[in-house]
Amino acid sequence: MTAAVIVFPGSNCDRDAAVAIERAMSKAPLMVWHRETHLPDVDLIILPGGFSYGDYLRAGALAARSPIMKEVVARAEAGVAVLGICNGFQILTESGLLPGAILRNAGLHFVCRTVALRVENNRSRFTEQYALNEVVHIPVAHHDGNFRAAPETLNRLEGEGLVAFRYCDDDGDPGDSPNGAARNIAGILNDAGNVLGMMPHPERVADARLGGTDGAKMFDGLAKVLA
Repeated sequence: MTAAVIVFPGSNCDRDAAVAIERAMSKAPLMVWHRETHLPDVDLIILPGGFSYGDYLRAGALAARSPIMKEVVARAEAGVAVLGICNGFQILTESGLLPGAILRNAGLHFVCRTVALRVENNRSRFTEQYALNEVVHIPVAHHDGNFRAAPETLNRLEGEGLVAFRYCDDDGDPGDSPNGAARNIAGILNDAGNVLGMMPHPERVADARLGGTDGAKMFDGLAKVLA
């Protein structure tokens, strides 16, 4: 299988994502600059974390209009797996691949710490290695992570099992989210289940030497499913 990491000006987690992918898949991903207009045949596309275009205008707004995103959208609509992490999640909402919007954190402060997440859906290709309701610990690092959507959209996401991860306490019970996200939502899937956007950074806990392996399950699962 082949993966690609899209690199935008201001990306700062593209190399982290590449290392996590290579560890799981024993093959380095393609690093694709955002101004490219063609994307080789790949099985997985990752939109990494960072601050594309310095979050100018709105986080992810300019990156969503980069030339390569036409290809990313087309591949996603054709069923290719797309994972957007932090700024990548912002880009996915700005490009229309996921519903809702990502606003400034409720406290108006940058948040950088490890948080507890509850696995809400373990039937997707991204989450199949996790147990339903499993509590995992994954770091966040963002100023704009406050996921918002209309009540009817939130009801649909929850009713159709499209919420992948939710912020919780260490026991899996509802807790304060680090950013004020609606219904403590930390990650969502598209209707087809091939696009996942999440604010926490699984690539930062994909190796025990980094302090944790809760993110490794995601990349190991993708390697297995997409092989």
